[in-house]
Amino acid sequence: MLRVLSTHVFLNHRLHPGLLEIAGRAGAQGVEIFAARQHFDYTSREHVSELGEWFASEPLAPFSMHAPLYPDREMGRAGAPGVNVLHPEKSRRIDAMDEIKRALEAAEHIPFRHLVMHLGERNDAWSQRTIEYAHTALEHLGAFARPLGVRLLVENLLSDATTPEHLMLILDLGHLNNVGICLDLGHAHINMGIAEAIAMLGNRIVSVHAHDNHGQKDEHLWPGDGTIDWPAAVEALRALANPPAAVLEIGYNLNDPHHTIQGKIEHAFARFA
Repeated sequence: MLRVLSTHVFLNHRLHPGLLEIAGRAGAQGVEIFAARQHFDYTSREHVSELGEWFASEPLAPFSMHAPLYPDREMGRAGAPGVNVLHPEKSRRIDAMDEIKRALEAAEHIPFRHLVMHLGERNDAWSQRTIEYAHTALEHLGAFARPLGVRLLVENLLSDATTPEHLMLILDLGHLNNVGICLDLGHAHINMGIAEAIAMLGNRIVSVHAHDNHGQKDEHLWPGDGTIDWPAAVEALRALANPPAAVLEIGYNLNDPHHTIQGKIEHAFARFA
């Protein structure tokens, strides 16, 4: 399984080559860049070029980008609306797709291969309109991403709209064969269970977000600090015809000192060896 570190763990800091070097020294083969403007300003030519030039001269690969969740630099804390392609208001859905396209444009300089995106937000319900809005967003964004060499991956969240069963229904009804899935193991642990989610999603899974919790809330702990059965999860993932990339997505709010993170990354990746 490809070892990938999400820069989510550094979300409180501007993303720079020094942080990426921590990932490389810890054994990561790739990174998932978290597109939050205060962390990675995908609208800044200077910031995009800085990282693009670094990746061009280093072995660490830009495996994926996580689509923006908010259009501001404060993760919505100042009142900015979330990036929600399932919002009931058409103008909000258009704004959300426009923001995601701004992030996708970074692929012209940073050659990431996948874009992980959320369909809606935590409290979005399931309905016929969910399917309609999801199809519109995925078709539109897929057409934009394809010439950039980027494949869309949708993530299971904690909403009824994004259960593994409903994600499969959205993709199958829309004949969206080129859209893959990023299976968030922490979310699956809280909801239907990891083994069940893997069995349902199967070879649609391209990557997994690996983090831990105690089955009650989305804590984004280091693997082993919660109650996920990691040996069983890894065995089920490795049994797939194409084992997915293991993307460590650890909480920035854990406030781990940078000098301790490298060892924790190494220990976490060892679970997927």
